[in-house]
Amino acid sequence: MVTVRKQHQQPPGATVDVDAWVADIAGRTRLRDRALLRQAAVAVRDAERAMPAEKRAASGIAGIFLTGLEMVEILADLRLDQEALLAAMLYRSVREGCLPAKEVRESYGDEVATLIDGVQRMAAISALATTDAPVLGQARAQIDNVRKMLVSLVDDVRLALIKLAERTCAIRAVKNAPEEKRLRVAREVFDIYAPLAHRLGIGQIKWELEDLSFRYLEPRDYQRIASLLHEKRLDRERYVEDVLERLRVALERMGIQASLSGRAKHIYSIWRKMKRKGIDFSQVYDVRALRILVPDVRDCYAVLGVVHSLWRHIPNEFDDYIARPKQNGYRSLHTAVIGPDGKTMEVQIRTHEMHEEAELGVCAHYIYKEARLATRGELYDQKVAWLRQVLEWQDELGDVSGLVDMLRSDIEEKRIYVFTPDGHVVDLALSSTPVDFAYHIHTEVGHTCRGARVNGQMVPLNTALKTGDQVEILTGRKGGPSRDWLNPNLGYVCTSRARAKIQHWFKQQDRDRNIEAGRDMLEAELRRLALGKVDLGGIPARVNLTSVEDVYSALGGGDLRLSQVIQAISQSGQRTDSGPAWQRPAQPAHTPQGDVLIRGVGQLMSQIAGCCKPVPGDAISGYITHGRGVTVHRVDCTNLLQALEDEPERIIEVSWGYGVEQTYPVDLEISAWDRQGLLRDILAVVANEKVNVRSLNSDNVDDANRVRIHLTADLQDLQGLGRLLDRLRQVRHVTDVVRRRT
Repeated sequence: MVTVRKQHQQPPGATVDVDAWVADIAGRTRLRDRALLRQAAVAVRDAERAMPAEKRAASGIAGIFLTGLEMVEILADLRLDQEALLAAMLYRSVREGCLPAKEVRESYGDEVATLIDGVQRMAAISALATTDAPVLGQARAQIDNVRKMLVSLVDDVRLALIKLAERTCAIRAVKNAPEEKRLRVAREVFDIYAPLAHRLGIGQIKWELEDLSFRYLEPRDYQRIASLLHEKRLDRERYVEDVLERLRVALERMGIQASLSGRAKHIYSIWRKMKRKGIDFSQVYDVRALRILVPDVRDCYAVLGVVHSLWRHIPNEFDDYIARPKQNGYRSLHTAVIGPDGKTMEVQIRTHEMHEEAELGVCAHYIYKEARLATRGELYDQKVAWLRQVLEWQDELGDVSGLVDMLRSDIEEKRIYVFTPDGHVVDLALSSTPVDFAYHIHTEVGHTCRGARVNGQMVPLNTALKTGDQVEILTGRKGGPSRDWLNPNLGYVCTSRARAKIQHWFKQQDRDRNIEAGRDMLEAELRRLALGKVDLGGIPARVNLTSVEDVYSALGGGDLRLSQVIQAISQSGQRTDSGPAWQRPAQPAHTPQGDVLIRGVGQLMSQIAGCCKPVPGDAISGYITHGRGVTVHRVDCTNLLQALEDEPERIIEVSWGYGVEQTYPVDLEISAWDRQGLLRDILAVVANEKVNVRSLNSDNVDDANRVRIHLTADLQDLQGLGRLLDRLRQVRHVTDVVRRRT
């Protein structure tokens, strides 16, 4: 195999034997015309050599020729056809203007030129990875560009594969780039292209993209796990060799032909499993892993029996992805066992065909395209069905606000299987609710959903369903979805499909009604958080909108969440009912030692006022005390306002510090109908939110069995406060939850 060195290691147009390289590519995949690929490689090499050195240095263009070779090698390993390889070879030279698109079309044909043009349009999706804010204020041209890109992607999946190859080269090449560029490329790859590779089932690219982007985004965790793997590598390899030999003898005795190998565990997948399960590195069972390939499905289960007869399997660590394939079509048997010396290891068992599908995903279609198209067509359609679903949602929404959320969804998403009253099986994402189920059945069933029975019992609409549940939806004759369903803190929907349908319904409502509803929602939230009146003048720009009315309309229509507006308000600090607009500076003059930055007096002791208990996001001011430094109050605190009249010279400007994770006491008032277990249920919600309770007391309001509960909790910011208020509001018999003002 001819190895192409990384772009930064070799000068442009370096001495690569093009003939030997073409011969190597022909050995990896079928080429109809080797001379045409050689012609493309030479054209790119000559075009790069013709570039003035100063132009290349000024534009940052380097390694166009080597990048083309590298992209072709990646796609050849995926067994793509000749047109895709030619497009990959020529892509970057066309993008950088080294080769005219017209010349490429004349020399290599319309199909190659169309592929290059489609991959260039895919750049529109990258813009979606640069911000977590909703894409609401885009120019119509950008929306149209994304729509065209999606149409092309659905029509020809090779566009996605070429783009994946290009981004793989990019993430490989940023090792010595400036940190800002490394982080930007890594974030884009992690958010967009690694999930794309997973959705298309291309394991060999997915793992590399995840590991390399994780290396730059979380360098400490990456290095820690890498060092642990290195320390154990020699012992692990020796152990796996002994286990493989014992297993090989057992399989030969059973007359089973199998290919056995050790399997390297990827660093990102180890870290993700440690985080998801809350376990230590030593508890990751599949650091030591075996992979067994057999001729047919029957042999898979026979091998499983042999493995379990040799070693004791670990309960709850068996997955049959042959009987129930993953969403992207992945099939295999996974089991974890306690091997020799009491060491755990994972075993994967699959057929050779399943292994090829796991590594190549949708690309496996091309391998069998001529010989087995009739039997492979259904699998191929399943692999790209999600792309068509994206296009359907995007047409309904009118913009691409839900696209990134869909691509960023958990790439190891588990599935649940529930039943309709008639006994039909419905496949849903893990944690789906009756609302998700209703929208999966039909859009109108979702819109008119008013209740649900699970296994014959009435349940709240935000109940998480489990595999085996029988679900019946109770509908009304008219009406629509509730805006509460779009509040992520309340947990009514977890699927992008349901959220998109709900948002679409609210978009169809009259704009004036949405504005009125959005204004009421925001004012109620500000009252609940005890923020008072807020100047919204600078808020639209922070959420990519143009006016306050657009903010209200987006809130009422479901395009914008209350938490996003509250976050924008807390970042701006703008208020009108308490004097000047307190603006948090973009960059402090120095790094504060405490959690509050006091300007003009250097480091000075400070403390949070017990009367108003401000938290980060509140506008604050400082009061100079006698001998106790500065006491920090909310700017609307009655004690501070009184001091402002009596002793204005002792009021100073302060702001929240940077990079400090600290909690602050916040007073809450809960109104409820009294019942047995009420306090227990409230404290359970607080505990689930991992919030510390400082004090709790309650008293009866009147003889009507109403109770008022005063609770002081430690919180980090306004977002955490809003989430806790939402969760407490869901407790049975609770009628209202607000932050207490002083």
